[in-house]
Amino acid sequence: MTVPVPAAQLAGAATPSTDAVAGEVDNARSPLIAGFIGSMFMVFGSLGVGWLAPVSELRRLPLFIWMRTEGVGVGLSIVLLAMGGMLLVRAWLRLGQRVRVWGLEARKVTLQAVAAWGLPMMFTVPLFSRDVYAYIGQGRLMVEGINPYENGISALPNYFQLGADKQWTEAPVPYGQLFLWIEQFVVWVTNVQPEASIMLFRLVAAVGVVLCIIYVPKLAELHGVNPHRALWLTAANPLFLTNFIASVHNDALMIGLALAGLYYCATRRVIPGLVLVTLSISVKPITVVFLPFIGLLWAGKHASWPRKFLYWFLTAALSFGLLYALSLVNGFGFGWINGLSAPGSVAIWYAPVGLIGLAVASISNVLGLDGAVMAKVVYDAGKVLMLAAVGWMIFRGDYDRLMRRLTLAFAAIVLLAPMIQSWYVVWLIPLFAVTGIRNDWQVKALYFVVSFFMVYAISDQLDVFPYLQSEDLGLALLLARIGAALIALFFAIYLIFMDPKTKTLFRVRSESGLRPII
Repeated sequence: MTVPVPAAQLAGAATPSTDAVAGEVDNARSPLIAGFIGSMFMVFGSLGVGWLAPVSELRRLPLFIWMRTEGVGVGLSIVLLAMGGMLLVRAWLRLGQRVRVWGLEARKVTLQAVAAWGLPMMFTVPLFSRDVYAYIGQGRLMVEGINPYENGISALPNYFQLGADKQWTEAPVPYGQLFLWIEQFVVWVTNVQPEASIMLFRLVAAVGVVLCIIYVPKLAELHGVNPHRALWLTAANPLFLTNFIASVHNDALMIGLALAGLYYCATRRVIPGLVLVTLSISVKPITVVFLPFIGLLWAGKHASWPRKFLYWFLTAALSFGLLYALSLVNGFGFGWINGLSAPGSVAIWYAPVGLIGLAVASISNVLGLDGAVMAKVVYDAGKVLMLAAVGWMIFRGDYDRLMRRLTLAFAAIVLLAPMIQSWYVVWLIPLFAVTGIRNDWQVKALYFVVSFFMVYAISDQLDVFPYLQSEDLGLALLLARIGAALIALFFAIYLIFMDPKTKTLFRVRSESGLRPII
């Protein structure tokens, strides 16, 4: 977990000789096939409950009609989706258990897993999120010359046919200039055809996945962490694959560019590294938090405070100068800043700050107070703690733990927000993996987190047709979500408490056969 040392010094420890490759992995075929079956289940399940735009021509195909409009078809889709998602979790855990030595053979089977489990997801109807339809709407705004930083997609005629969540109707875009151009290009090329647009956005996400596959091992090596295990923890992770491929989130490109930039900064190629991190910011500006740590890395290990402030200034000047140049091209300036406040107004029960805020709001309402106002006080307090934690990581701590400090600062931003989405968690996994996830409570915590968010994602967003329930759509959707949640939850309970192969992974003393990280 040390900061950047020459990779050559670590190569011997991190990578076994070719003589040691044989026998590193004990029959990986079974988890690879199981994960592929799980991924295919998700493909077929998505046909019935994945998100389709109202204008999609797929709605006219007989198979889609049966799976989306008949109760049996929808029920089958829910079962396939839930079972498929949890099969992926089990396959990932079992693949890790099959590894005896985290060497070249382990890297090979991890890449095979990414291909076998990820490629089918390229062809799912969007799952667990419909943000990709908002991307299409924002691209239409760009094509039609409407400023997306000042207008929601409701500025478009027939915007409701795009399939985006209603929260985007008036919301300003929180994305940077680079992603706006990507949205514009996709819509221009496809002429707003939804399935073609989704495929192009998936290819963009795949670029981010490839960047993670390339740079996670490189960063891990720099920190004395086994690169092959870090790759398994990250790229083969079902939460990573579903959020970045099945859900088509632009976060894949954001984190891929950021990791690539961090690697070049860590190997003293700061200018190209800073450009890549800035491009990450111009996809989704949350990675702006990386800049102070890059400044410290640039300043050097024994830098005085004046030198640190100088390099903070240089880092900010170069990054924001490039962002300003990009803003001059599209003429929209830094309008994305207006869109960053929207997530802070929404809370969810499993986020610590969100749970406290919801509890305070309920108690306040009982006492005759304004619950919304009191909840906002809690959320604002969370933001203050978040800023304090980030500031502490910037100004305090060892240089040798600089990347870990960045990771903890980024984690504070996620954990102290009132809303935590599953793809926010995926931001953190590569950073923790490259700085070291020990084979103790740390990796067990990751297993629980992945299991929880897969169960939640499976039941959170399902596209159920209104007329399946004659009286109340809400009841139909509730029943569908409960069914999906129960299937996924029972599968998770089986993995944690009953499965003779995986239950050992969740115990206090692991008997999993996983080896130390280096």
